[in-house]
Order: sequence, then C-alpha cells, then structure tokens
Amino acid sequence: MIAASQLRPGMAIRYEGQIYRVLIADYHPGQGKMGGVTHTRLKNLSTGALWEHSFRSDLKLEDLSIEKAPMDYLYADGDQCYFMNPETFEQLAVPTALIGEQARFLQPEMRVTVEFLEDRPVNVILPDILEVRVADTAPPSHQQTDSVWKPAKLENGIEIMVPQFIKTGDVIRLDVADMKYIDRAKGPKS
Repeated sequence: MIAASQLRPGMAIRYEGQIYRVLIADYHPGQGKMGGVTHTRLKNLSTGALWEHSFRSDLKLEDLSIEKAPMDYLYADGDQCYFMNPETFEQLAVPTALIGEQARFLQPEMRVTVEFLEDRPVNVILPDILEVRVADTAPPSHQQTDSVWKPAKLENGIEIMVPQFIKTGDVIRLDVADMKYIDRAKGPKS
C-alpha cells in the first residue's frame, strides 16, 4: 500500500478494482485543517481510457509492481505486433492499440522495453530518440529565419514539422514522445 501523496508518474495502482498507470501526479499540501490532495491523470490499463482524479493525500492505494523486459520487435500482423525475448526466444503478441501511434516507428530487430503487470504486457517503451528518413517535403530554403518550419512526411507516413533546410531523403533525429524534430542525423543511414 502507498499513500496517494507518494504517487509518481510510471507507477501502477489498483483503485476500486481497476488497474491504472499514473501518467501525471501533482501533490498539493494542505493548509490549516485542510488535508493535502494529489491531482492525477491515470490510464486504465484494461480499457485504455484516460481519467483525471484527485485523491486525498492520506488515502492508501495498492501499489503494483511493473516488470520490464527487453524484447526484439519482429513484425506486425493485423492488429498485433510480435516481439521476441532475446534470451528465451519466446514470442509475445501485443495489441497495436496498446502501443498507439508509436507503433509506426517499430522496425524489425529493434530492441524495445516491454512492461508487464501481472504477466500481461501493458506498455512498450521505444527509444527516446529515433533516426528516421524524410520521404517527402518541400524543396529546401536557406533563409536566415530559424522560426519558419515546413511540413514533412516521414517514411512511415507520419507528418511532422521540420526546418526549411531539410530536404527529401534526409535522415533526421526525432523526439518520439513529442513527435518533434531535434536535428539532422550525423552520417549516412542505410
């Protein structure tokens, strides 16, 4: 059991029979006779629904342990993505909906971290930064204005904003969590 005031992003809890992952936890101490409160944003791991809720800071919640395992991405088939444990060679199917939009960045043999809760996969963590190729964008412009960006379509079909000097075929580094351009990749990518 854990007090609501000790909730941190990334934790898993059981509340009213449902299992949630804590996405945001913001503790506000109370004043005088008013007790503190923890404002949270939770993701229901059964339904995927997001829920914003405030807990009294002294409320006891069941803390669930999340196991992490490195896995190699194999392929996608329909609405499932298949991963393999590199040590035991066991294969695991994870619903694409669980991975979300980031599933489009998976490449064969990519090493990712799969999180398990009660022997069930609940999350797939991709690297924070990936190198991706620009499939289509407007011709480069070498203006001196750094604040002007243009849309670019990546090889996987996702559209992001990039600086004017980026051209079709360039390999860029992308912040996967925010889907934002970081910089141009150094060296060739095959």
